Amino acid sequence: MPTPRTPLTLTEVEAIARSAHAGRQDKAGRPYAEHLAAVADGVRTRGGSDDQIAAAWLHDAVEDDALSAEWLAAAALPQQVKDMVLAVTKRQGEDLAAYTRRILATPGALLIKESDLAHNADPARLAVLDPATRTRLTAKYAQVRALLGLSAGESPTEQLDPANTTEG
Repeated sequence: MPTPRTPLTLTEVEAIARSAHAGRQDKAGRPYAEHLAAVADGVRTRGGSDDQIAAAWLHDAVEDDALSAEWLAAAALPQQVKDMVLAVTKRQGEDLAAYTRRILATPGALLIKESDLAHNADPARLAVLDPATRTRLTAKYAQVRALLGLSAGESPTEQLDPANTTEG
C-alpha cells in the first residue's frame, strides 16, 4: 500500500508557482509572480482558506502552460485545490458563459476569480497599457464579473448566499 504523501505547504506552493512562472511578464511588463502574489494576498485578505490561497498561487499555471494538468493531478495537494485551479483555468475556445458556470459550480473558486479580476482591473495596472487594450480588458473584466454575479467592488464573501438564508 502506498504511503500517503505530505501535502505541499503554502510556502512550497508559492515557490513552485514562482519558479513555474519565472521569467514571464504580465501585459504591463511586470514580473508575473507579482500578479500571483497579489491574487493570493487578495484571497487571504478576503478571508480565504489555505486551500484557496494555494489555488490562487496556482490559478494561471495550467492555463499558461507553466505547469501541466498532469503535474497538477499528481501533486501532493488536496483535491479541492486541484478542483479550484482547474475551475479557473480557461480552456481554449471556451466561451465565457461556460467558463463562469464552472467557476460558480466549484466550491471555493469564486473567491479566487474575484481576487484575480480585482488585480487585473486595478486602475494602476491598466493605466500603463495602450488605450485600446485598456478598453478591451476593462470591458472583458466587467463582463466576467457580471456573469459571476459580482457587482463592482463586491467580494463573494460580502454577498448573501441564498442557500444559507431563511425567510422569517
